[in-house]
Amino acid sequence: MLAFEEQVVSDLVEDPNGGLVVLSSGFPLASLAAALLLQLHLHPPPGDATGGGCLLVLSAPDPLKARIRRRLQDRLQVHDVPPDLPAQQRASLYASGAALFLSPRALAADLLTSRLHPSHVRALLLLSAHRSSDTSSDAFIARLLRQRRLLPVYAFSDRPHAMVAGFSKAERAMKSLYIRRLHLWPRFHVLAAADLERAPPDVVDVRVPMTPAMRGIQAAVLAAMDACLKELRRTNKVDVEDLTVDKGLFKSFDEIVRRQLDPIWHTLGKKTKQLVADLRTLRKLLDYLVRPTCRYDAVTYLKYLDTLRVSEGVRSVWILADSSHKIFELAKRRVYQVVRADGMRVSTDNKGTPTKKMKLVHNSTENEGSTADKHNTQKVIADVGIVLDEVLEEAPKWKVLRELLQEIAEEQMKGDRENAQDEDESGIVLVTCKDELTCFQLQECISKDPHKVMREEWEKYLLGKAELHGLQKKNKKKSEQPKGFGVLDGEVQMGPNESAGPVSISKLETNALLAAASELRNITKEADVKDGSNVSCTKRELVKGKAKGKSKKTTEKRRGSNRKNRNNEGNDNDQGTAVEAEGQLGKTDEHADIDASKVSTDDDFMLASTSGGACNYSSDFRGLANGKPLPPVQFHALDSDLHILDVWKPSIIIVYHPDITFVREIEVYKAENPSRKLKVYFLFYEDSTEVQKFESSIRRENEAFESLIRQKSLMMIPVDQDGRCIGPTLANEPDPLLCQNSITRKAGGKKAPEKEMQVIVDMREFMSSLPNVLHQKGIRIVPVTLEVGDYVLSPLICVERKSIADLFQSFASGRLYNQVEIMARYYKIPVLLIEFSQDKSFSFQSASEIGDDVSPTNIISKLSLLVLHFPRLRIVWSRSLHATAEIFVSLKTNQDEPDEKKAIRVGVPSEDGIVEDDVRAENYNTSAIEFLRRLPGVTDSNYRAIMDGCNSLAELALLPVEELAGLVGSQKGARTLKEFLDAKCPTML
Repeated sequence: MLAFEEQVVSDLVEDPNGGLVVLSSGFPLASLAAALLLQLHLHPPPGDATGGGCLLVLSAPDPLKARIRRRLQDRLQVHDVPPDLPAQQRASLYASGAALFLSPRALAADLLTSRLHPSHVRALLLLSAHRSSDTSSDAFIARLLRQRRLLPVYAFSDRPHAMVAGFSKAERAMKSLYIRRLHLWPRFHVLAAADLERAPPDVVDVRVPMTPAMRGIQAAVLAAMDACLKELRRTNKVDVEDLTVDKGLFKSFDEIVRRQLDPIWHTLGKKTKQLVADLRTLRKLLDYLVRPTCRYDAVTYLKYLDTLRVSEGVRSVWILADSSHKIFELAKRRVYQVVRADGMRVSTDNKGTPTKKMKLVHNSTENEGSTADKHNTQKVIADVGIVLDEVLEEAPKWKVLRELLQEIAEEQMKGDRENAQDEDESGIVLVTCKDELTCFQLQECISKDPHKVMREEWEKYLLGKAELHGLQKKNKKKSEQPKGFGVLDGEVQMGPNESAGPVSISKLETNALLAAASELRNITKEADVKDGSNVSCTKRELVKGKAKGKSKKTTEKRRGSNRKNRNNEGNDNDQGTAVEAEGQLGKTDEHADIDASKVSTDDDFMLASTSGGACNYSSDFRGLANGKPLPPVQFHALDSDLHILDVWKPSIIIVYHPDITFVREIEVYKAENPSRKLKVYFLFYEDSTEVQKFESSIRRENEAFESLIRQKSLMMIPVDQDGRCIGPTLANEPDPLLCQNSITRKAGGKKAPEKEMQVIVDMREFMSSLPNVLHQKGIRIVPVTLEVGDYVLSPLICVERKSIADLFQSFASGRLYNQVEIMARYYKIPVLLIEFSQDKSFSFQSASEIGDDVSPTNIISKLSLLVLHFPRLRIVWSRSLHATAEIFVSLKTNQDEPDEKKAIRVGVPSEDGIVEDDVRAENYNTSAIEFLRRLPGVTDSNYRAIMDGCNSLAELALLPVEELAGLVGSQKGARTLKEFLDAKCPTML
């Protein structure tokens, strides 16, 4: 452990109340939790009369559990207690006094049923304190444990920006967890900075210039974001300070906007709602451009844009912006260009479209000598060769990564010749990416060839276009009405004095794409016929898509000249030296002058041998076909949340997608292993939003810690006379003596104690926060497994609780109808509770969306039909959890307390098959109904119609198949039921 980690643990164990620790993102949370568990196990906290007890760990994800176990090794055994473990086994684990990983749902039920007594618990550890609030499960368990005993609660959080979201978030979390002290450990803390900067790694900051098309797309997306933000500011519905492009780069921006708009969401217009969705889409476009997640290369990026054009269409505001057309145009240029036979490029650029299309028609007319009438013009355009000039732009980082690996291999070979390699150095190069699919893509780029990878995606794109065109041709009828003119349709008029019809460049482009796809399909079929032929060479020389009347020879010759020109252009425009910049690890010990834009035209980049690694998308590359060796490379996905630095012990790390959390993990790893040599390369796109987002994440974390430091200086946590932290509510404390003796004229002034209220709660409901709020109100919670309903308030009242999302799902699946039907059978007053969220609008939909007629898709219509079918059903609308608790208290007024044993037996048949307290038994033969529902062909949707059509089972057995089909609803179901009723019973001899 580092010195600052030991200081964190010692500060925590000093206070008997525990404490809240807020760490910088990427700091060793697992190491701190393991050290604290070991300290509490070996040295119990002062004042622990039992001298032992179990250690409870809540809210720990599976990767964090594995790291804690690896840190503890054999010194302390930690058991994982799943929620479906039998109660007896859970009780035995509680009595063992070990450390336990628990779910809040099972632990709350065990504490309420006294299966676990608070005196048998030594300490409580919470590893996601930023999720704690007054109504959270963690706060519920902390209250249950602190009712009778001063129990230390230790809470950790490694997301400081989440601790400052909302008003006094840290203070409210501390009060809900009964914690007095707040410990802040940012990266700039004196002890942490001293430990991490004592032996920093060597840092090389590589700035990769973006291609002109990427820069243009980035500028266009940022302009579209700025335009959407300006439109959103005009609504006067959102705080203007939060509406900045810098904050719009993060996912939390959506939460900021929705948090402000949710309470008034039903009053907003369609345009405002669409602006919020557009900002999310634009942020994804930026993220996929510079941080290509999920294989978003140039071809897949274009495919994603085509999907957006179809799915969003004219509904989106950003598509109608001036810069949106540039996004689509530049994305096409990264993949292909539409050129004519004479080399002139055909474009659908917004400003130059009419001129170029007119030029296209005029040139065609001059070359062929045709007139300006419609028939001849269209004929000339059909004769002109339209060719797809393939570009297939590779990501600039791909080439830089290959050059870095070759350079690292040469340095390692040179070092091996000069001095023997240290035994501690593994020689492994770790490449970290954002997600798993990006790891696979980089692996293919290194093992195959970037050009081959792009060609495979291009062929998939062409075949997908051809398949989509075939579907449209079958389903879509040709319209005789002429289309409107405009850039969105790809059509403009030829000129004011020309009578010819519109010329569609998009149609010519589509024909060229289909021609290329058709040729690709033919080549694939020929390759399938020739089993031993070499397919890859044929595919590589695939001719660019062309229209009618052009020879392959001319096209190939032009393609070669175009490729040569593009290579020369790229070398002239993009060649340069990377910017020498300081790394984010503290100090940069080496500045790199790397030629990050030198174009590589070697198409024979192949690996001689490739063998899979042992874990997590790894490969050990031995060498290259051109004689340049490669070091052993391991790929790691940051989204996997696995800490692999201690496992692989790499000598060189290439951070392909810079992330602040992983940067801190590298710092901690190097500080824990100061003698090990480590060199880190950062790959940034120069002047990109990737750099801006990384720097903003560091700045945002520092601002969060500064805000927490100010809050800590002004924070007031109430304590009692014994130094015990007072929680957010005193509902469970006894009333003071003055309140008890307030009535002095009745029988000596003693007020009769009120009867304690109790509510029977289904075990599945402990996943929500309502039992916690009811417990705050002083209501006794009885957790059981209920067959009917979610909450039993009295012998007459049963409540089925539905959140908004669950209500829609229950109506769609038909589950709600059956639940209400069962409640109406066994309880006099069945209640459907519809609970809204406190921070969202208290409305299903706006008033303008409510129609006059009953619609099967409208939620209001469904509720109306449900009430008409069950007249005794009562619907209760609740604005929030606290409002629900108040409603429950009012419903229990003048009602008897529910019986736990009877509530468990409701709906459960006895050994004789008799169901107790069945309300329907007064009017119906429930045994006959249950027998009818179990017959083949009888379902929940048709058994009522069968009951209305016949009076008894005997009458049902005599009905013919034709009448049964009318009752059952289908011929197949009627025949199945009739065959079952007429089947002969086997005789036993």
